[in-house]
Amino acid sequence: MIIRHKRHRDVPLITVQTFTVASGLSALLRKHVTYVSLEGLAIQIPPGDPDAGGEAQGSRLAGVPRPGKDTSVRQVVIDQLVADNSTLTIVPREADKRPKVWRMHKLRLFSVGMDQAMPFESVLTNAIPPGEIATNGSFGPWNVDDPGRTPIDGEFTFDHADLSVFKGIAGLLSARGDYRGTLERLDVNGRTATPDFTVLVGGHPIPLDTTYHAIVDATNGNTTLDPVNASFYQTSLVAKGGVYDDKDADGRRVTLDVTIEKGRLEDVLQLAVDAPKPVMTGALALTTHLELPPGDRDVVEKLQLRGNFSIRGGRFSNATVQNRINTLSGRAQGKGEEPTHVTSDFTGNFTLGNGQLALTPLQFDVPGALVQVTGRYGLRRGTLAFAGQVIMDAKISEAVGGWKAILLKPFDPLFRRNGRTFIPITISGTRADPKFGLDRSRVFNKDAPPVPPPLPPARSSQQKSSAR
Repeated sequence: MIIRHKRHRDVPLITVQTFTVASGLSALLRKHVTYVSLEGLAIQIPPGDPDAGGEAQGSRLAGVPRPGKDTSVRQVVIDQLVADNSTLTIVPREADKRPKVWRMHKLRLFSVGMDQAMPFESVLTNAIPPGEIATNGSFGPWNVDDPGRTPIDGEFTFDHADLSVFKGIAGLLSARGDYRGTLERLDVNGRTATPDFTVLVGGHPIPLDTTYHAIVDATNGNTTLDPVNASFYQTSLVAKGGVYDDKDADGRRVTLDVTIEKGRLEDVLQLAVDAPKPVMTGALALTTHLELPPGDRDVVEKLQLRGNFSIRGGRFSNATVQNRINTLSGRAQGKGEEPTHVTSDFTGNFTLGNGQLALTPLQFDVPGALVQVTGRYGLRRGTLAFAGQVIMDAKISEAVGGWKAILLKPFDPLFRRNGRTFIPITISGTRADPKFGLDRSRVFNKDAPPVPPPLPPARSSQQKSSAR
């Protein structure tokens, strides 16, 4: 059996392979059918008129027959309709776009009538991430003129969604929520819990919880997120943006503006740094624009970020590195003793792409000294390539102290400008073993821009396999 829409004759609106009807005489006398089973049910919702408005935009009265029309057929009510293994397809307005197909393993409709809302229960297959969505709610009344604007609302659950299908991350996600709107456009409020969310380059599972509000446009597959509130450990963030069709590639592009106002650096580093404990602690504020293009690549390799950050009260967990910061602060102030509780404040602009974090510039200060550098950090190997300068209150001779101060005193004017000492530096090595050096090429040419050392080349896939 095939039913076609009067304005879209080329698209079968409803297709049924076989059907079974069961009812008693008393039910028929009340214009009720007790039970209907449909095999091979396929519903295709054609694109509606984008300029249509008024009641058709989502009013619950949109499907009520207009006065003067024959309503005898619509007055018949089916008490229960079963249509397992059926499909619902939303045909996009753009001819070159793929339709959105929902596959329903289970579908139950109750009190089915054309001019009324119908309770339903269903279990749908979600393709990416794979899993099954259980939902129940109310559907209808059927909009005869524009089926895509038939109202629907309900609740859903989505358990054990395996995020490892996205290269570079892992975890089992569970979701709960509710929705309302039409078949073409849904307003969704939900929450998710992923107790073991992992970015594989970091390797640390973290408990990630989110609440979100989304607008789902089934005519083009786009989802607008406004907002997403996420929390992990003692850090919270707010994101706004969406998941949109990518015109230049096959798939969807995630675009978000993310803000962390009062976070902890150690929480964020757990995501991205493969170390037994966070390399640094401190209070974090961050604003960034995030782009995640489609493609079969690791999330870390294709993730693109652009933004700025600040860290207050930062301390390094590596004792050797922290001791160097303590020594720098003491010498920069011209003190003989070495401070023991030095904290660092950081600010900077950053971009992330192809697994490399570029800082342009990064500035951090400790009592007595200010460090300004530009350069890059390799996420996978933890490699450092920075160049810049240290600005100190003390003179070179005062910073060194002892008998060496006598030898270095003639060089004080060489590094002194405007009452402070400027020392050009480079930082190389790795996160675990940074190397600090004097940039001799800039000692006599103070106006030369800092040139960071090159990052070591990334290992090829063959080298990575050999390393394993």
